[in-house]
Amino acid sequence: MFDAKLLPLQRRLIRPMAGRLYARGVGADSITLAGFALGLLGVLAAAYGLFWLALAGLVANRLADGLDGEVARLAGPTDRGAFLDIALDFLFYALFPLGFAIADPGANALPAVVLVASFVGTGSSFLAFSIIAERRGITSEDYPSKGIFYLGGLTEGAETIGLFVLICLLPGLFPVLALVFATACFVTTLTRWLAGWRLFGA
Repeated sequence: MFDAKLLPLQRRLIRPMAGRLYARGVGADSITLAGFALGLLGVLAAAYGLFWLALAGLVANRLADGLDGEVARLAGPTDRGAFLDIALDFLFYALFPLGFAIADPGANALPAVVLVASFVGTGSSFLAFSIIAERRGITSEDYPSKGIFYLGGLTEGAETIGLFVLICLLPGLFPVLALVFATACFVTTLTRWLAGWRLFGA
């Protein structure tokens, strides 16, 4: 919902750091992989109940996610880089709640499963729409710098990261926060289904 508005600000903030990394020969794919590894450490920290360390891993992962795109624009974007970025992002989003399920299975396991299931809905509808849009030559005016067609919705990247920050700061509220956000994700999935049904039926 807020990604299109936040993206220009994000790019302005990280552009200087991306420029320095590019000047030192650091590749976008390397940043993507390093960010994913740091995100996995955050998942592991959450599983052990070290929620402040989980938050640090989350922040590092999201910083890398912004930097890899900026470095790619400087070096020249590649299909492999776009594929790697989106594939690892979706996996990280699914893994992060898993850490909280492991930390407290009795309270968190079912809400985490519902949340991950809702991510499957948003992710699959997002990717399915992107594939057909690409086939039809449809571009996204709100996200011209993305490697694939980027269909927005009620729950996008910014909202998901906001949820992850909240559950790190308030881990005792994980069940409630996860179920509320999962509901919003299911609404997003429905709106994307409707958008695809109407647009691609023409």
